[in-house]
Amino acid sequence: MGSHRRTAHSRLPGLDRNTRATVLTVAVASAAAALAAVPADAAPKDTPADTKAEVDRLYEQAEQATEAFNKADERADKLRTELRTTQDEVARGQERINAMRRALGLLAGAQYRSGGIDPSLALMLSSDPDSYLDKAGTLDRISARHAGELTELRAAQRDLAQERAGARRKLAELDAVRKAVARHKRGVETKLARARQLLNSLPDADRAAYERSSRGGERPDLSGAGPASSGRAATALAAAQSALGKPYVWGANGPSAFDCSGLMQWSYARAGVALPRTSQAQRYAGRQVPLSQARPGDLVAYGADAHHIGIYAGNGQVIHAPYPGAPVRYDPVGMMPVSSVTRV
Repeated sequence: MGSHRRTAHSRLPGLDRNTRATVLTVAVASAAAALAAVPADAAPKDTPADTKAEVDRLYEQAEQATEAFNKADERADKLRTELRTTQDEVARGQERINAMRRALGLLAGAQYRSGGIDPSLALMLSSDPDSYLDKAGTLDRISARHAGELTELRAAQRDLAQERAGARRKLAELDAVRKAVARHKRGVETKLARARQLLNSLPDADRAAYERSSRGGERPDLSGAGPASSGRAATALAAAQSALGKPYVWGANGPSAFDCSGLMQWSYARAGVALPRTSQAQRYAGRQVPLSQARPGDLVAYGADAHHIGIYAGNGQVIHAPYPGAPVRYDPVGMMPVSSVTRV
């Protein structure tokens, strides 16, 4: 079941994350509508049951692609922050070197006016001190008076070269991650568009029945569900309950729309807990316990790759954001194979 996560935002200017996610979801819907406009003789020949199973499979694949998108997008955010820091360090390092060279230039000018330049100053003012030293062949020519300044300048220049190399590496990685984000975005959109195309190929009655089933039922009986595992787990569960009925938007993490891991991240943030962005990382955000010992507020991950996740509500129920068209809702904890239960 399910698909989730963030709209590949390519950083639309002036829009926050949820707005970007909603805008791109509308784009996906438009693409789906276009794909749905196929000739009648091109409709799938499968039975309605086959079509529904294929739609479910496509939603699961879209969720896997969404998780990959979220992971790449999270890495891109981190790289942008690191790159800004590195660029600031490069600028500060260059200014430090410039200041040192200006001071040495003043000293060299004074020496020139008094009859010549100390070889150590010529070395320090060289654009390539190491090359100068290679030519000189020895440090013996450098006066003790300026040895400390030379050592400091050379160290600063080496540091600056390392910082610039680090910035180049981060730029290259950021470019690669941006391409991965775009690739995963296309994957999600393709799967969702195909799922919508298949749904539109169903007879009206079958399509209506599928969409009714995707809405979930009423609030289940949670009496006797037992206490949450902690105060923060209780707060997170209450936040998830407040999101019931909110739409699924891949890449969204609240407060007006969610994908599956976005709902978990938002719910636990209300309890002051910073969860990672992806369901794969969230499954390791605490202590894992057996399903038989699950308590309200625990995270329940699905699939061997943990591509889907929900929050345990008690009495065999979870709250989750299932897939596009299905709002945040309750479902049985065994709706898919459970891969882990995590107590945060």
